[in-house]
Amino acid sequence: MEHVKGLLIDLDGTLYHGKNIIEGADALIRKLREKKVPYLFVTNNSSRTPQQVAEHLAAMGISALPEEVCTSSLAAASYIAHETPGAKVAILGEEGLEQALLEAGLDITEEQPQYVVQGIDRSFNYSSLTKALKWIHGGAISVLTNPDLLLPSDTGLTPGAGSLGAAIEAASGVKPVIIGKPSSILMKYATDRLGLSPAETAVVGDNLRTDIAAGVNAGCRTVLVMTGITTHDNMEDHITAAGVRPDYICEDLYEAAELLCSSGVNHCD
Repeated sequence: MEHVKGLLIDLDGTLYHGKNIIEGADALIRKLREKKVPYLFVTNNSSRTPQQVAEHLAAMGISALPEEVCTSSLAAASYIAHETPGAKVAILGEEGLEQALLEAGLDITEEQPQYVVQGIDRSFNYSSLTKALKWIHGGAISVLTNPDLLLPSDTGLTPGAGSLGAAIEAASGVKPVIIGKPSSILMKYATDRLGLSPAETAVVGDNLRTDIAAGVNAGCRTVLVMTGITTHDNMEDHITAAGVRPDYICEDLYEAAELLCSSGVNHCD
């Protein structure tokens, strides 16, 4: 892990499963804080605000501050604001996305938007699809916060933002700009927030197809933890599908903590 100065840490499947903390997550974050290792929590979740993400982590005993959170909504808002400051944006999403767009100085409207930005939207219906089609055919650029097809819930898997985005893409015939993992846009936003180059940053996550692929695409080092989606049984299938391999593999978060704070990460001396 030479030259690594900061970390981008995935959440669901890496530090917790739903409402349940993964063993060692609290100890990992506590050790990184003690050693003053710069890090950010990076999530494809577009529905929650940074405050809500931090509260969710804190409720499980994982120390977190809102300013340590990077969501796909924040990255989407930053991307649009950089491309077209003050742009008119139509939104298909929830509170986290709306707040991020407003705080970026964007104008949320349904009248001739320049962008349609879509995240998870549990009120999505046929009318939503029809409006998205109209806006995109009217010249609006389609932006998708994250391509996750499925989301875990207390009652099983549910459709994710990517499933809704697939419907919009099929109807409009237009591929969206994808912000979240495995796209590098979210990771570039996060490394900029850290004030580091991708080469100075390591991505820690459980999913080869999203976390690790995003890290590779952005030029970061990658650490796969066997705490969630990827297992020894399915790893080769995921590697084949993602077309990437992690730089390091850790069986659990205790091993990850040892790697990240004893093998060259700056500030962990």
